[in-house]
Amino acid sequence: MMRLYDEVIHESLHLLETQSGKKLRTEAAGSWKDIGKESMILRSEMAYELGGDNLPAIGSQMLTADAVLVSGDEIWLYGKDLPQIRKNTAFARLALVRVKEDIMGEGDALYNQIRRLEYTKYHMYPEGYMMRISAASEREMVRIGKDALRKGLDFEKIGNMFLRAYHKNPAVEAVKLIFLTMEDFPYRELERQVKKAEQITRAIDHILKDIAMNCQSCSLKQICDEVEGMRELHFGAVQAQ
Repeated sequence: MMRLYDEVIHESLHLLETQSGKKLRTEAAGSWKDIGKESMILRSEMAYELGGDNLPAIGSQMLTADAVLVSGDEIWLYGKDLPQIRKNTAFARLALVRVKEDIMGEGDALYNQIRRLEYTKYHMYPEGYMMRISAASEREMVRIGKDALRKGLDFEKIGNMFLRAYHKNPAVEAVKLIFLTMEDFPYRELERQVKKAEQITRAIDHILKDIAMNCQSCSLKQICDEVEGMRELHFGAVQAQ
């Protein structure tokens, strides 16, 4: 069932095809301190904020079982790296995660695994990198500390922390991380794809909780019509009753 997000992944990657990106090192980048708990970076302590001033601030996870889409662990940067940024800027972070379908499971186990992977970002605390995530507004802003920049903080170090955090879950085979800080990028279109990915996840939960629902009156009917595999998931759940 992990092909559910594949079309959204294709559309998101299509937006990057004409852009110039830089592939960052994995593992060889060296470690960055995880302070082990949430910490506050005050305005007087921050250099700038990714996604500040109501600029785009996107954070998303999309799952697949396709090794063509995610061949191995990779970190990509489109735009300026943290040391080169001087002011609040637009920001996006995409995590394309290749998973083992047999470990992901089915039914409630599948949905719980999807959310468990998504919550990876809540269990890592990079020094000088304060994520300000709003589930309600679907925004992921990040405050960058001045002191952390002086110590050498960059996306390579942050990316490797994300990779290590994801690989703590045995269902994860590989992760392609993408960071964007470009000023001239179709963030609005990317936001549409990210919202569609979240709708897919919600639809999975909705189907499993209300198997006997009337598809014609369901608020998520459009997403089920558009996404390959969603109807099969629903009818499979009905037959399993």
